[in-house]
Amino acid sequence: MLLEFNGLTRRFGGLTAIDNVSGHVAKGELLGLIGPNGAGKTTLFNLITGFVPVSAGTVHFAGRDVTGKPPHVVARLGLSRTFQNLRIFPNMTVFDNVSVGATGMIGQGLVETIFGRGERRRRISEQSWQALEAVGLQHLANQLAANLSYGQRKYLEIARALAMQPELLILDEPAAGLNDTETAELAACIQRLHGTGLSVMLVEHDMNLVMSICQRILVLASGRKIADGPPAAIRCDAAVLESYLGTDWE
Repeated sequence: MLLEFNGLTRRFGGLTAIDNVSGHVAKGELLGLIGPNGAGKTTLFNLITGFVPVSAGTVHFAGRDVTGKPPHVVARLGLSRTFQNLRIFPNMTVFDNVSVGATGMIGQGLVETIFGRGERRRRISEQSWQALEAVGLQHLANQLAANLSYGQRKYLEIARALAMQPELLILDEPAAGLNDTETAELAACIQRLHGTGLSVMLVEHDMNLVMSICQRILVLASGRKIADGPPAAIRCDAAVLESYLGTDWE
């Protein structure tokens, strides 16, 4: 498995936000993570990517134990993510925003600083352009990020994550705030990225999007895993219908 997490638990004082959750993402898989508000979806993402320390449990990525590793270490191993609340730099160009991701991946050691600045710049530029092209923003590379539409900013966030050349891309509610047309375009973009062999883990409230593109769906409720399976099984699972989807999905 590319990603495995076992017995993940996170307590905030007397509140258990994630309670003994286990799961995995296979190499090349597109996994959906769903559940009602407050189910712990973003907290689970934060535990996997090192933004929040675990109270119990383990995370393994690409065969390595990354439990407790800081986010930049996890990211350099090939696991990058977007955020529910966009984290762009509005006064930087689109290209420079994306190059932040590439720079984080390539790093800057002493030898590179002294002897390899030209090669390093070339790699950063190449990875940034590839990421922009992957999401269709290359024509806006020199625009300030502040001038982008909300939907374009979503793609910018994805491009910055892609510039790190991940093996697994984690997307936190990428369709939030998009209209139906924009959501359909985003779904097509995610499918294209997945079609290149990229593994994807997706948190999303738009069930039409999740059911149409995800190969498998993991469901959380009140911090616990209540179901895990293909969309056809999830949409008729009694526990999922009761806690989240409702009877309209039967």
